[in-house]
Amino acid sequence: MKKALPILTVALALALTACGTSGTSGSPSGTASGGSGGTVIKVGATAVPHAEILEHIKPTLAREGVDLQVVTFSDYAQLNPQLVDKQLDANYFQHIPYLDNFNQQKGTNLQWIAKVHIEPMGVYSKKIKTVEELKSHGGTVAIPNDATNGGRALALLAKAGVIQLKQGAGIAATVRDIVQKPDNLSIRELDAAMLPRALDDVTAAVINTNYALQANLNPAKDAIFLESSDSPYANVLVVRKGDEKRPELVKLAKALTSDDVKQFIEQKYHGAVVPAPALAPVLQ
Repeated sequence: MKKALPILTVALALALTACGTSGTSGSPSGTASGGSGGTVIKVGATAVPHAEILEHIKPTLAREGVDLQVVTFSDYAQLNPQLVDKQLDANYFQHIPYLDNFNQQKGTNLQWIAKVHIEPMGVYSKKIKTVEELKSHGGTVAIPNDATNGGRALALLAKAGVIQLKQGAGIAATVRDIVQKPDNLSIRELDAAMLPRALDDVTAAVINTNYALQANLNPAKDAIFLESSDSPYANVLVVRKGDEKRPELVKLAKALTSDDVKQFIEQKYHGAVVPAPALAPVLQ
């Protein structure tokens, strides 16, 4: 993450998806009403690209009798708990491994019903230009401190050849699973939302795309190493078990996986966010 893409600087001036920027941490930063007068559904999201994509489909849903209210959060850790507590009808901010980990840790049974997009995770730096410099000179690399994104970041560093992980560590990898790294390389775990601001203080940081965009960083241009397009971390629409077939949520899932949304993502984010390979909703 170094230089912001001018087009995205303007188009994305708002707040990086996974966690909005204008609200109090852990609380909705605002609710916008679709004004359709139809069946109301409240969907929690982080600002970029999730809330933007939801705002894009409001008119479509309004024509189908659904009043979509988008609740933008500044702390993505609150989105699943609020869905469990029925403060929301659905949320859209997370990838499947994060959801699986939440369900396992909390004993919940939230369900995803549509794969929408992928946000390639990237390694960014203001101090070096290639990951080869990490291998040869070391330094401090900051990664997310939550379980699934931390493991994802470590896997990305391993793929880049910066570190080597214990065989079979997979997406659950932690720093304790690092079996080889440059002697002068250290890993610092920070809150995911803080990583862009940490770039001034560390050699490099592994940042989720939503936070990169919020900081006016374009993964396709600014990352010194980027996750491949076949990433398994598709961002999904999530509901409570038993709500998978609610008509208004089915309409939401179909709208999010439509050709219109695919084109919106491609034209607005220029490769920083890409449509999920399987666009059809999976209603379980």
